Amino acid sequence: MNSMTSTEIRKIFLDFFKSKQHQIVPSAPMVIKNDPTLMFTNAGMNQFKDIFLGNQPASYKRVADTQKCLRVSGKHNDLEEVGIDTYHHTMFEMLGNWSFGDYFKKEAIGWAWELLTDVYHLPKDRLYVTIFEGDDKEKLKLDDEAFNFWKNHIAADRILKGNKKDNFWEMGESGPCGPCSEIHVDLRNDDEGKKIDGKNLVNAGHPQVVEIWNLVFIEFNRKMDGTLESLPAKHVDTGMGFERLCMALQGKTSNYDTDVFQPLIQFISSLSKIPYSPSAAGKDGMGLIAMRVISDHIRAIAYAIADGQLPSNNKAGYVIRRILRRAVRYGFTFLNFKEPFLNKLVPVLAEQVKDVFPELKSQQDFIMRVIMEEEASFLRTLENGIRRFEDYNEKKISGEFAFELYDTFGFPIDLTQLMAREKNMDIDMNGFKNCLDRQKNRSRAAAIVDTEDWIEPNTTNALSSGKVREETFFVGYDELSCDVEIIKYRKVKSKGKEQFQLVFNKTPFYAESGGQVGDTGRLEASGETMYVTDTQKENNLIIHFVNKLPKDVSLTFRATVDNARRKMIMSNHTATHLMHSALKKILGVHVNQKGSLVNEHSTRFDFSHFSKVTDEELGKIEHMVNEKIRENIALDEKRNVPVKEAMDMGATALFGEKYGDFVRVITFDPSYSRELCGGTHVKATGEIGYFKIISESAVAAGVRRVEAITAGNTETYFNHREEQLTALNELLKHPKDVVQRVQQLMDETHELQKKLEEFTAAKAQQIKMDLLKKIKEVNGIKLIAEKIDLNNADAIKNISFELKNQVENLIFLAGAEVDGKAFLSLIISENLVKEKNLDATKIIRELAKEIQGGGGGQAFYATAGGKNSPGIMNALEKMKLFLN
Repeated sequence: MNSMTSTEIRKIFLDFFKSKQHQIVPSAPMVIKNDPTLMFTNAGMNQFKDIFLGNQPASYKRVADTQKCLRVSGKHNDLEEVGIDTYHHTMFEMLGNWSFGDYFKKEAIGWAWELLTDVYHLPKDRLYVTIFEGDDKEKLKLDDEAFNFWKNHIAADRILKGNKKDNFWEMGESGPCGPCSEIHVDLRNDDEGKKIDGKNLVNAGHPQVVEIWNLVFIEFNRKMDGTLESLPAKHVDTGMGFERLCMALQGKTSNYDTDVFQPLIQFISSLSKIPYSPSAAGKDGMGLIAMRVISDHIRAIAYAIADGQLPSNNKAGYVIRRILRRAVRYGFTFLNFKEPFLNKLVPVLAEQVKDVFPELKSQQDFIMRVIMEEEASFLRTLENGIRRFEDYNEKKISGEFAFELYDTFGFPIDLTQLMAREKNMDIDMNGFKNCLDRQKNRSRAAAIVDTEDWIEPNTTNALSSGKVREETFFVGYDELSCDVEIIKYRKVKSKGKEQFQLVFNKTPFYAESGGQVGDTGRLEASGETMYVTDTQKENNLIIHFVNKLPKDVSLTFRATVDNARRKMIMSNHTATHLMHSALKKILGVHVNQKGSLVNEHSTRFDFSHFSKVTDEELGKIEHMVNEKIRENIALDEKRNVPVKEAMDMGATALFGEKYGDFVRVITFDPSYSRELCGGTHVKATGEIGYFKIISESAVAAGVRRVEAITAGNTETYFNHREEQLTALNELLKHPKDVVQRVQQLMDETHELQKKLEEFTAAKAQQIKMDLLKKIKEVNGIKLIAEKIDLNNADAIKNISFELKNQVENLIFLAGAEVDGKAFLSLIISENLVKEKNLDATKIIRELAKEIQGGGGGQAFYATAGGKNSPGIMNALEKMKLFLN
C-alpha cells in the first residue's frame, strides 16, 4: 500500500490509458437527457450507449475517462446501504476504458493487471478475479478465453467462476450484453486472512473483500423476446470504482477514511462538535453513520444541481430532493443540526474537485442557495412530522401512519422505528410495506411502456450500415419536406394506447431537444397519409410517432413538417436567445439558463437569479428584446464548429449539457447573442414581430421563470386585453379614468368588508354567550352540540377555541351553513383526547356521513363539509348519542 492522494490516483489511471493510445474524454453530465430509459448516468458506459447500439459510429476506437455516476433508483439502488456499510455510495466516480471494435479480452485483462500491480503496486496475493461460468438455459459456455488470458497473470486457484447474476453484464432487458470479469481485492489484515481464505469471501458482502474493477466483454445483443444474437463488432467496457480504489491504495478499510471523504467528514465533525470516531458517535454509532451519509449525499446533490437538475416533486428532481432530505434528517436527528447546514459543505467539495469537475466551483453560490432553501423548507416539515408523531395516541403505530410520515413528511422508516423505540411502541411493518408496495405498483403501472423490437425493412441506405452521423441525416434546418425511407420501426403500447415509432434515413422533423418541442406533420405515399404527432430523440435516434403503420413500409415517403407550427416555434426560440442576453445585461452576468420550454404557443425560460425581477427590470428586458427585433438582425449560423473554437468565440454554453467535438453556433449580432444551440431559428429577428413578457415567478430557490409570447400570439394577447378594457369601460359607464374608478370601488369594498367583519365578530360573541347557556353534562363531559347561524368558517373556529379555553372537559360540535353548504366543526379538550382516547378526526368523519361529505383535522380539532344541509341536525343528534 502507499500514500497516493486521490488526485494522483485519478491522474495515474488516465495517464496510463493515454499511454495505451486511448483518447481521454470528459465526464458526461450526471443528469441524462434524451434517454427515456434512464434519469441519471449510473455507469460509465451510458454516454457510449449509442455506439454499442449501433446508432452512432465511434469518434475514437479507444477511450478512457472518469464518469460521475448516481445510483439511487431502479435496478441499481444503493441508497439504503449508504453510510451503513463502508463502500456503497449514491454519487461515485467510475474510472473506465473502452474499446469500440478494437482490442478485446487479451488487452483488457493484460492492461488491468499491469495497472493494478505494476503501476499502483497492489499486492498480487490480495487480488482475485472472476469469470463467467456459463449458463445452460442461455446455451452459453464457460468463458475459457478469459480464463486462459488470466492464467498468464494470476494463479488458476485465484480465478473464480461466477454465475449469470455476478458475471454476465446487461444494459437492461434488451440491448448489448456479454460476460464480464471482476477484480476483487482483499483488504483484511494478515491474521484475518489466515483464518478464512479470501476467495471464500468474494461476492459474499464482506466489507473488506470488495470488487474494484469490472471488465465487460460486449459480444451479444439481447432481443426483446429474450434471445441472444452475436454482435458484428465486439467491444470492451470497463468500470472501476474510484472511491474503492482509493481505499485499497491508501491502506484504508473504509471508503470514508480516504481523502475523498475526509475533508467533508472533518468539516461536519467540526460543525457538529462531535468527533468522527465510534466511541464518540452517540447512541448505536448513529453519529458516525450520519457523518458518512451527509458526506456522501452532499456530493450527489451538488453534482446534480451543477448539471441542471433542481430538487422538485417529480422524476429526477424528486430523487435529488429525497437524497437531500435524507441527509438533513440524519443531521437533525443524530448531530443536532436544527438549522440549515448542508449548504456549508459545498465550498469544501468544490475546492476538492475544482480541477476535474470545475462546474461545482463556477456555480458554488447558486448551488449553496438552492440547497439552503431546500433545507430550511424540509426542517419545517420535519418539525411538523415530529409533532404529528407526538400527537399519535394509538398503542401500536399502524402501517398507514408510518407510511404517512414517510410519504408526507419525508421520514424514512428507520427514523420512525427509532422514535417508536424511544416510546416503547411497535410498528406494523407489514402494513407499512403493503402501503409502500401499493404506491410502487401504482407508479409502475403508470410508467409501463410495452415496446417491441425494432424491425428493419429490406431497404439499403447509408445509415443502416452505420456510416452516417445524426447531424447529416437531419435536414430540417434547410428543408421542411423531403423524400425518406423507413429504416426501422416498432410498435409501442402505453396506457392502453397503441402507437408506432419510425426512424427514417433522413428527416426534416426536429426532435425534441434543448427545450424545443418536437415537430409534427405528415408522411405520404401512394395516396396514404400518416400524421406525425411528435418527434423525439432516444439516445441518438430521431423517432417519429405515428398512430398507424404504413401499409407498405418499403416505399419512399414524402415527409412534410407542419410549416405554420414550425414558424411559431422558431419565432419563440429566437426570442429566447434574445431574452437570455437581455437578462444577463440587465440583471447581471450571474444569470444562467436553468431550463426552458419552447413551443408554438410561448417560450418559458428558467434562470438563476436570487430575487424577484421587478416590473421596471421586466420593462427594460422587454424593451431591449424588441429593439433587437426592430433591428432585423440576420441569423449567423455556423455548423460543425470545433467545440474549443466555439468557446473561444465567446459562445454561451449550458451547464449540464453534453456537447460533442463539433457544435452549432447561433449568433444574432456578435456583440449581443452567441450561443451553442441545435434548435431551429428565424432567418432574421424582424420575423418575430413583437415580444411580450406575460409572467414572472419563482421556480425554486435561486431560480426565476419568465414566460413570453411572440408574433401572432402577441396580437391575440393584446386584442384580448383590449376587449377586456372595453367591457370594463362599459360596466363602469365610461368613466374619464378607469383606473381611478376601479380604485374607488376597491376602497369602498374594503370599508364594507371591515364593517362586515366587525358585525360578524359581534354576532359571534353573542352566539358564544348563548352557547354557554346550553352546556349539558354527560358522563363527566360538558357537551355543546348546536346549529348556529354564522356564515363564516373562521369565525366558527374562533368560537370553538375560545370555548375550549374557557370550559374544562368540553366537547363542542357546531353545525352551520357556510356559503350554501353544510359545515361541521368539532373541538375536544386535550385532556379528554388523552384520558378518554378520543379523536376528533375519526368522530368528524363518521358525522360527515350525515351531510354527505368528508372531513379531517387533528385529534383535538376537526372540520367537515358536505352538500346535505338538512343532515346537520342528524349529525348533532348523533354526537349526543355518541356520549350516552
